[in-house]
Amino acid sequence: MCAAYGGLVVWDVDGTLIPADLRWLRRAVARTYELREVDVVFPAARVHGYTDESIVADTAIASGVCPEDAERGVVRFPEVLALVMAEGEQELARDQPAYPGAAAAIAALAERGFIQTVLTGNLRVAGEFKLRVAGLDSHLDLSIGGFGSDARDRFELPTVVGERFAARYGDSLDAARTVVIGDAPNDIACARHAGFHVIAVAHRISRDELAEHAPDAILDELTSGAVVSAIESLIGRGVPGEVAK
Repeated sequence: MCAAYGGLVVWDVDGTLIPADLRWLRRAVARTYELREVDVVFPAARVHGYTDESIVADTAIASGVCPEDAERGVVRFPEVLALVMAEGEQELARDQPAYPGAAAAIAALAERGFIQTVLTGNLRVAGEFKLRVAGLDSHLDLSIGGFGSDARDRFELPTVVGERFAARYGDSLDAARTVVIGDAPNDIACARHAGFHVIAVAHRISRDELAEHAPDAILDELTSGAVVSAIESLIGRGVPGEVAK
């Protein structure tokens, strides 16, 4: 491990770095299962903070597809989603630009020696596409990221990140020097399950609601100074789970 290594920052994507938008899943589900888009019904829960494969299966069933056919569709869904997103690239760039401060925060962390990657429910094909279109991929090591195509259960993805980190950097991932940044309760729960620090960004959910899930810190926006300060404070303290005031 190089001496400049400051720690690992693991970003969620939808709702954290870019606005969340279910239109791509809706279109791809409709095309995969030969449904009209207006007939696609997302389940009331298990959408934000979950993996695409679990969302697709649950959505297909909620939309009237039998469970066996829903599972068969999951196999061909990645190819359909890639096509849908490629067709909508200009729409994606227009309607889902990076949140203000996201690029600057990533760049500031890179300057301070932090390794950065993602842990996202997006399939790799979708996550990498969104980050490229938003101009956020240049300082992220996506080779060690955890994606929804790696496991259907989001709680398995920290292990994926840890294994890829060790293989690439030749050292075990140190949970005390790892910070997840997300925006949903399941992001917080996943980080806690792995023993990582976690910062929540109040892009979609109020500070009060996020506080109920006890992240280490809550930010209202991704200003580079606030992000760097929060991360350095957590890693300096070294004990995940002690909620910052």
